[in-house]
Amino acid sequence: MRVLLSGGAGFIGSHVADRLLARGHEVAIVDDLSSGKRENVPDGAIFYEWDIRKGCAEVFGEFRPQALCHQAAYMTIRRSILEPDFDAEVNVLGTIRLLESCVRYGVEKVVFASTVAIYGEQREFPAPENHPLYPDSPYGVSKLAGERYLHFYHAQYGLRYTALRYGNVYGPRQNPTGEAGVVAIFCGNLAAGRASTINGTGEQTRDYVYVGDVARATVLTLEGDVPPGSYNIGTGIETSVNQLYEALRQISSRDLPPKYGPSRLNDQLRSSVDPSRAAREFGWHPETQLAVGLKRTLDFFGEL
Repeated sequence: MRVLLSGGAGFIGSHVADRLLARGHEVAIVDDLSSGKRENVPDGAIFYEWDIRKGCAEVFGEFRPQALCHQAAYMTIRRSILEPDFDAEVNVLGTIRLLESCVRYGVEKVVFASTVAIYGEQREFPAPENHPLYPDSPYGVSKLAGERYLHFYHAQYGLRYTALRYGNVYGPRQNPTGEAGVVAIFCGNLAAGRASTINGTGEQTRDYVYVGDVARATVLTLEGDVPPGSYNIGTGIETSVNQLYEALRQISSRDLPPKYGPSRLNDQLRSSVDPSRAAREFGWHPETQLAVGLKRTLDFFGEL
């Protein structure tokens, strides 16, 4: 099918693009390169440098996609707290304008990159999809709004959709600078022989899921007859920041003990999600063990 992929020059989006092309789909990528990289766009994909806040009607009109894979988002949680209006402009208004173009140009299906941040501080571990939704950042709020708008467009216009609530995604191509995933930051530091700083006690837990598994889930839902709704894409396993760093240190064989700094404001204490609904509905389950994924990621940063 013809798939329009927003954010396809980014970390997760570029892996989705690779998999779509490998499966024989025709892919067009729209990305404003504010965080993505032009070199991440794979050969064989059409590329449009465009801002999703403009709706991309020209792109829809020219490419005529049958499906939209919506990966583009502003993902900086701390900036979303400082500038919630900017977060909403990109993540809420940008999504609405893409969905308007979907209706106008007859797109059949949307796959939306959501996040486990919509759960906020969890009450159940691992969290099922019907867990209470109390996001504690504007980023989480905007992603939840995206899910709600998808439901509206499905009810109003019959637009089929799947929302995938990604856990903490890690892997090659993730940006190790600034506010990025902790795996990328640790790998970048270890590869460069620098010490890393752990904020707080390091006992905060996350559900780390490998980017290749995430891309596979995304393409499965595009290709399959999946019931509309939201699905957790994670492992169901909690890993503390301390455990994560020690695993990477052993893989790297570098004797670089971490430093400890102050806790971050609004830093979630524990997180893990139950992926069993995805397994039941479209046969997805995580295949990459953490040690294997960390080794691949560390090797990637060691080659930079």
